[in-house]
Amino acid sequence: MALTLYMTLIYAPTDATQGDVQRIFYYHVPTAWNGFLAFFLVFVASVVYLFKSSRFWDALARASAEVGLVFTTIMIITGSLWGKPVWGTWWSWDPRMTTTLILWFIYLGYLMLRAYAPSKQQGARYAAVLGIVGFVDVPIVYMSTKWWRTLHPQQVVEPGQVSMPPEMLQAFMVSLLAFTLLFIWILIIRTRIALIEDELEIRSIENG
Repeated sequence: MALTLYMTLIYAPTDATQGDVQRIFYYHVPTAWNGFLAFFLVFVASVVYLFKSSRFWDALARASAEVGLVFTTIMIITGSLWGKPVWGTWWSWDPRMTTTLILWFIYLGYLMLRAYAPSKQQGARYAAVLGIVGFVDVPIVYMSTKWWRTLHPQQVVEPGQVSMPPEMLQAFMVSLLAFTLLFIWILIIRTRIALIEDELEIRSIENG
């Protein structure tokens, strides 16, 4: 993360059009990527849980949803911070922004469904279904700039196509790697905590 700060704030050149506000890109896109990655893990873990009813996969799904919601919140905040000087407004009901907000509410609802279900087992199964269905919005968010007219910039880094100077690309890749490693680290810790919580709850029930 220290290297990321150096490369994004000092090493990477200032954008000729947007100025220093463009540097938000180095944090906005990696948090978006990790939010999508987290919700994909929720999808996979939910599918496996419905077949195996394994506490590990349920804990992984819950942890991924929590961490993904945090990264998505940061994505929305950084997007608004960029939008104010560039668009002149903190928020625009742009297709990309609107579908992202819907995604945020879906996984907020996911966590609330788990918390207020009649039992933990029911909450896990209901949430697993929502985690599978809710993932449909992720490709919609990603493709929104291609499907609809939107203020949001097009992707500048795609397979076989990069529309930025080498220094900017290097800074972006370092930031993407750093945030992904951070995501994995937090996810491992949160999953372990969830498993410990489940174990303590089982022991508490067994001991009356």
